[in-house]
Amino acid sequence: MHPRAIALMKKYDDINNKLSLLSPGSQDYIKAAKDRAELEPFVEKYNEMSRIEKEISDNEEILNSNEDEELKKMAKEDIERLNLKKKALEGEILRLLLPKDSMSSKNVIVEIRAGTGGEEAAIFAGDLFRMYTRYAENRRWKYEVLDFNDTGLGGYKEIVFSVKGRDVYSRLKFESGVHRVQRIPVTEAGGRIHTSTASVVVLPEADEVEIKIDPADLKIDTFRAGGAGGQYVNKTESAVRITHIPTGIVVACQEERSQLQNRASAMRILRSKLLDMEVQKKIESETAIRRSSIRSGDRSDKIRTYNYPQNRVTDHRINLTLYKLEMIMNGDLDELIDALILSEQEEMLKSLEV
Repeated sequence: MHPRAIALMKKYDDINNKLSLLSPGSQDYIKAAKDRAELEPFVEKYNEMSRIEKEISDNEEILNSNEDEELKKMAKEDIERLNLKKKALEGEILRLLLPKDSMSSKNVIVEIRAGTGGEEAAIFAGDLFRMYTRYAENRRWKYEVLDFNDTGLGGYKEIVFSVKGRDVYSRLKFESGVHRVQRIPVTEAGGRIHTSTASVVVLPEADEVEIKIDPADLKIDTFRAGGAGGQYVNKTESAVRITHIPTGIVVACQEERSQLQNRASAMRILRSKLLDMEVQKKIESETAIRRSSIRSGDRSDKIRTYNYPQNRVTDHRINLTLYKLEMIMNGDLDELIDALILSEQEEMLKSLEV
């Protein structure tokens, strides 16, 4: 068991001893009782783990004894069942040991931009957009397109969208970085494999209370929206571009029909970018161990390769390769994301002081 777990159990015992000496109803008693209540979910799992380990040990003794074969067979089956339960419990205990991430429950704004590779990069950006929206649908999250610049061939030079739901940021935060694809483009007549890239940025969505913006710091321009056509397109200046003068951040939105709606959406994106700047500064100020974790502050890092000829997806941060590319592109991301979460938890646990 991790030293921090042992330290927390000692703290729990010390609190119980302290409570036995305090007068019920006193301020010290109330505070100690509150501290004990915060530790109880961990203590419950810890004690359950101890019971499982004891059962495993008892069954192993039977396996190594002179008992009859039928009893040994039952002991072996029990050990297999208990080990599965132990593994699941280890993950729960690990999560309880880690400090809470204040951003984990936030909704997000996702930006996808085509990188190197011309039209194929734009098509790949569109593939990533569909991958994330299908993943959102699988998890019953809601998404909304805020802005896009399409190419007419199913691709996007850039697309910005929001995702709302339970634990959105805690699962999508790992997607920021450069994604690389290796395949034969639909535009390639010679059948050669090309390498293209697209960049993804996942921003925790901020509200007005968290990020205050001085209207004097904003330069707001309007322009005619582009797009696939229709009676409203290019008829009115409904699209909005906002420049945040102190930081130089520029955001635009043209997806909504009215200028007011586009302005509100652009402000959502701007607030999230400003909050993300604060998050990145915090990451940079943390210890070297945390800075080198999989959730790097460097958005130019190549994080994942999608190799179509080999049906392979490789996440370079944790050296994980899965041969289920089609399933992943159809939104089956849980295995990848669960592995990334576990890796981050393990790194964070190593960095914790006892």
